[in-house]
Amino acid sequence: MHRLQYRRYRLPFRVPLRTAHGVWTEREGLLLRLEDETGRVGWGEAAVLPWFGTETADEAEAACRALGEYFDGAELGRVPAGLGCLRQALTAALDDGAMPAAAKPLPVAALLPAGRTALLRVGPLAEAGYRVFKWKVGVEPAGDELALFDDLCARLPDGGRLRLDANGAWDRRTAEKWLERAAERPVEFVEQPCFAKASHGADLLRRTEDLLLGLAADYPTPLALDESLVGEADVGRWLERGWRGVFVLKPSLCGEVGATMARLAAAKAMVVFSSALETAVGAKAALTAAFRWPGEPRALGFGVWPLFADGRLDGPPAAPFLRPEDVQRINAEAVWSALS
Repeated sequence: MHRLQYRRYRLPFRVPLRTAHGVWTEREGLLLRLEDETGRVGWGEAAVLPWFGTETADEAEAACRALGEYFDGAELGRVPAGLGCLRQALTAALDDGAMPAAAKPLPVAALLPAGRTALLRVGPLAEAGYRVFKWKVGVEPAGDELALFDDLCARLPDGGRLRLDANGAWDRRTAEKWLERAAERPVEFVEQPCFAKASHGADLLRRTEDLLLGLAADYPTPLALDESLVGEADVGRWLERGWRGVFVLKPSLCGEVGATMARLAAAKAMVVFSSALETAVGAKAALTAAFRWPGEPRALGFGVWPLFADGRLDGPPAAPFLRPEDVQRINAEAVWSALS
């Protein structure tokens, strides 16, 4: 039995993030603290993203109230599957957080800003040692971004690779233009070129998923799913549909992420672990999952810090490589105290 405590947060970002979904200025969620009879404390974070398809902070908080002051790990089934962020937070708080004995440093992808500003950032990041770069596209008119694309590729270091993240902003025609151009450029993959939510209707959802499968089959540059993977059920559905592209996995959104990883590993899937822009508490759990991945290591999508206006809440400083000890050093209790 564990004593359950939680704190809700609303945190401004240090710099607003521009994506195809709009300008994102703050992060909302809950931190969880579980303490057992021996005094062992575990931490978790319900890093909700309602616009991405997760539960809301209100829903996660209501579920915590319903669980009461004391929580038995066997009661995880009482938390609805639709509250994937909360389920993952509870799972992480119950976990021992141990790293694999032979865990090695993992490369990190540098996050580039949208638009022309990206051209100014590539050089310094390359000098710092980064070789994989993620560029947010679908933010400005496609013609303007395509005009910048070659300039950006020309500034990549030797051996550098670019990930294009459209956040589902493109229609078929725009996606085809980009994929034709990307085929001859150092592009590792194109992330979520098109997207439809379940709330848009079953017909549009099915047609969009069929479009993604068709684009993946028609062009040599791999595609990656991100917004299409809100939780465990989505991962399972895409595996059943035979997706052979990349799965961008945000562990903070995945419910019981260990089971999801086991299924992906059994399918020999290509997986990239990515931040959901959580605090250091959620980042520690997500990065621990990444170091436990048994498949081919790919550059982590965790080059996001410094992220918050209050730097005490950030995860490990962004660097070209992340070591297991960098994750182990994260002090969850200090983050908890910073929110008091």
